[in-house]
Amino acid sequence: MAVMIHSKYGYEPPEWVQADSRLDKWCKDKRRANKHGAFSLENKAKPVYQASQCDGFKLENKG
Repeated sequence: MAVMIHSKYGYEPPEWVQADSRLDKWCKDKRRANKHGAFSLENKAKPVYQASQCDGFKLENKG
């Protein structure tokens, strides 16, 4: 019988422990990417405002 390893999911064979750890890491990376919008198409659709050198602050002339 194979050696059983105690993991956070109970006693499992070593191959299952490795597979669980890879899946846990993948899920963690996926959650992190979704949280920061790495795979969001909405962020790519927003126009980016780039100020030119002469744009500056638009102050109204009082006079």
